[in-house]
Amino acid sequence: MKYYLTVLTISIFFAGCSVSGIMSAGSAAGGQFSAGQTELIMSGGAAEPMRIFTISDKSDSVLLRAKSEDVVPDSNDAVLRNLIKRMYATVTDSITDGVGIAAPQVGILKNVIWVQRYDKPGAPFEVYLNPKITQYTKKKLNWLEGCLSVPGRRDTTTTRSYAILLDYNRPDKSHQIEMVEGFTAIIFQHEIDHLNGILQMDRIK
Repeated sequence: MKYYLTVLTISIFFAGCSVSGIMSAGSAAGGQFSAGQTELIMSGGAAEPMRIFTISDKSDSVLLRAKSEDVVPDSNDAVLRNLIKRMYATVTDSITDGVGIAAPQVGILKNVIWVQRYDKPGAPFEVYLNPKITQYTKKKLNWLEGCLSVPGRRDTTTTRSYAILLDYNRPDKSHQIEMVEGFTAIIFQHEIDHLNGILQMDRIK
């Protein structure tokens, strides 16, 4: 597949980073969130940002290095709904002001991310459940990345692909596959790395 777009190979972005209880019937029956996860998620309302986990804290760092699990898309799951809403409140908070965030960054090892879609009109934020990258282009770009979970670091990475084929679920249970290019593809790669316990500094060459 050929790409004819001219792109800037050095850019700066901050993904999941700075640019900047009630249980559902399924959860109550021993569903997809542990008691500890449920307590953390439901400790605040939908509009309340969550604490960002960072590598400067030992226990945070251990969690950030762990692999996340898939979630079951279920609009009736009150815990999942609150997690999604609180993650959005966190990434759009004036203190955070990020372009993406992954659930491990708020202490929840589940495959949920928010990404700002700069490739769409108005650059909306969208949520993705169980996102997986099934194909990468061989074409690579150099990017300057930063991450709220790695405070004080801005490093160059040369391992991001220009375009990816993305497989994911929506909260309404729909399954979708799409190709994403350029800056937005970089954000997806950064956030999906978090779901696999990989941090931005691991990509430095």
